Formats: sequence, C-alpha cells, structure tokens
Amino acid sequence: MLAQLLMLLPLAAMTERLWYALPLVVSVSLVYSATRHEQVGAILNNAWRNALWILFFMFLAAMVVQITTWTL
Repeated sequence: MLAQLLMLLPLAAMTERLWYALPLVVSVSLVYSATRHEQVGAILNNAWRNALWILFFMFLAAMVVQITTWTL
C-alpha cells in the first residue's frame, strides 16, 4: 500500500505545474482575440472559445503522452 502511494507522489508533484498553464492560456487567448476583434464583447467571447480549444488540445496531447508511456 505504501509503495503504491510513493509511486503516485511524482505524479501529484507534476500536476502542480499544470497551474502555470492557466495564465498562459488566458493571455494567449486574449491577445489572439484582441488582434482579430475591436469590441470588448467580441474579444471576450472569442477568447473564451480559444481558451477552450487550447485546453482541449493540451488535454488531448497529455492523453497521447500518457497512453504512449503506459507501454514502456
């Protein structure tokens, strides 16, 4: 039981780093949307959609990496 918990410890430490992605996703989405639109409502609406797309692709890439490392 203790050995299983110790194996999960590095995994828990790595998930802490994911919080660094949040300000990056927000800033990239806002800047990208601001270059496409001029009105604040349109910028925020497009930034929200862009942030969801970025998070979706980050999740997809993480799942691909996770699946490929299971076989090692």
